[in-house]
Formats: sequence, C-alpha cells, structure tokens
Amino acid sequence: MSKKNLLLSLIFRKRNQRENALNLRINNANSINEEGYVKIGGIEQWISIRGEDKCNPVLLFVHGGPGSTYSIFSPLLRPWERHFTLVQWDQRGSGKTFKKNGRTGSGSITLDRLAEDGIELAEYLCTRLSKEKIILLGSSVGSLTGVIMAKLRPDLFYAFVGTDQNAPDSEFLSYKLAIDALKSGGNKKGLKLIEKMGPDPSKWNRKYFEKRNQYLVKAVQGIPNMITDVIIPNMLSSPGHTINDILDIFKGMRFSLDQLYEELLAIDNQRFGWEFNLPFFVFQGDHDIVTPTAVAKSYFDKISAPYKEFVLIKNAGHLACFAREDQFLEELIIRVLPLVPESAHR
Repeated sequence: MSKKNLLLSLIFRKRNQRENALNLRINNANSINEEGYVKIGGIEQWISIRGEDKCNPVLLFVHGGPGSTYSIFSPLLRPWERHFTLVQWDQRGSGKTFKKNGRTGSGSITLDRLAEDGIELAEYLCTRLSKEKIILLGSSVGSLTGVIMAKLRPDLFYAFVGTDQNAPDSEFLSYKLAIDALKSGGNKKGLKLIEKMGPDPSKWNRKYFEKRNQYLVKAVQGIPNMITDVIIPNMLSSPGHTINDILDIFKGMRFSLDQLYEELLAIDNQRFGWEFNLPFFVFQGDHDIVTPTAVAKSYFDKISAPYKEFVLIKNAGHLACFAREDQFLEELIIRVLPLVPESAHR
C-alpha cells in the first residue's frame, strides 16, 4: 500500500466501515451474532460468536501476534459464517481484552497461560452452543498456542488446523531463506539487518527483532504484503473498531511481546512431543518467509496423528488465511468439515 493509498483508506474509512457493517448483517432465522466479555482464566475476555446457522460446526480462531487480534478481519471472513459458527477471541493482553483489563489486570502471559485460557474458552463454547467438540484453528504465534491446546485436550476438538505454523528450526533454515530472499530482491538494508542479527534467535537483539518482519514481508514479490495489503486496510475499515480501539491493539501487541519475547525466542516444539490424538492439518502460504513453508513442512513430517494433511495456500505468504481467504475456506470445507459427523450438525 503506497502512502497515497493509505491516505485514501483514511479518507474513506467511514464509508468503508459502513459498507462492512452492512455486509456483516446476519438475518437468518437460526443465526447467531453475539459479542461481549466472558470470564476466562479469572479475567474478562472479549469474544464474538457469529454464524448463519447455529447447527453448523464451531470454528475457534486463535490469533497470532503476539497480541495481534484477528477480529479486525471479521468482514473478510463473512463467507466463512455460511459454513461455520466462527468464534473470534481477543486473547489475554490483546485488543479489547487488553483495553478492559490493562497492564495490571492482565496477569502474567505465557504460551501455557494462553493455552489454558483457550481450553477454558473451548469448554465454554461446547456448553454454550451445545456441541460435543469444536474445530481449532491457530495462526502464527496462535499455532503454538493451538498445538498446546490440541496436545492437552484432544477430546475437545474434531481437528487442529495450524497456519503460518511456527516450527522448530535447529538448522536455522529460516535464516538461510531470509538471506537468499533479501539478496534476490536487492534489499541491502534488510540484508544488513538479518546478517547482523545472525541465525540463532537466542542471541537476537529486541530492537532488530521488531524490524525483522517488516523487511521479510517485502522480500517476496508478487504476493499480498502482510502489513500493507492485509493488516492495515482491514484494521482501518473494521466497523467494530474505533481509532481508540486500534490504538489499544498496538498497546496490547507491545505489552504481549514484552511478556512473551524471551519464551518465543527459546520455544522448543519438541517439548509438546510428536504424537497427537486428533486429526492434524497445516495450511501454509506457499511463499511464507516469516514462518517459512519448508520449516513448517519439516515439522509436519515428524507429526504422528490419526490423520494429517499439509496443504499449500497458493500465492500467499504469512497470514495466508486472510491473503487468500477464499482458497483457505475451500480447503476447510473439503478437508476438515467432513470430519464433523452429521449428527453434530444440529
């Protein structure tokens, strides 16, 4: 998105919000459209539950970041609500949950704490919506949270779907791929930064870490840019978010990263083990360089599950579910939806 297009997005913000609000209306007789705070993990956490038919399977979306709420993408995911009851959740330290609780009320944030919250939310959804199980979808950092949830309570979920999948990278393939992409794109500033950071995340400088992804998302041409083409336009046009809400999103992201930074750099997926007692999917952008596709595939190949599939989302990088939301939905319908028994569609 150029500065000119960004300015136009700001100028037409109100109009775009009105159009999206109209598009988000649900008028079906058996539909559900609820949002508000639910007490989870001892604090008030914001969730929305939307779908055209309450008989449809429930899909719980665990966002990434850390602290990057995906509720800004609700208009983009409106077609998903014809097939699923879609649950968006502003996690502890994120978005409207952060706004409600602030720094002092959010408590300590770890991946295990987020997973415990997520399991409690899943239990709440099963009770509230009269479902035996739900579908779990985790994106980016949320794919780590989702893996823990799936490992601890497979009985709650028909399947786990990871996207923008974080994965162990003992051979530092992410570093090699980043170097190659930045060299190929002629991005000297980005290349200098990545080389200065080095391959080992445990030795990364925090200031450089925050700039890293900005360079990486520009490195691959011909696909939607995660920041300028996906996040910013949807953030500015979300009818459910005021300017103050957007500021709270950024505050929550900063707070959550402060809490999770050291853990994320040292994360070891192997502590969760390789065996999962539920169907395990990874839907990955074919050009993802932030959580590289080759690294995610290597992790997936080690996984043992009753059923598993690795699916490429075409012409997409990081946040593939929003860059190519139509294909992502099609893959969910074809591959995951059949795992929900007909008896659960009521």
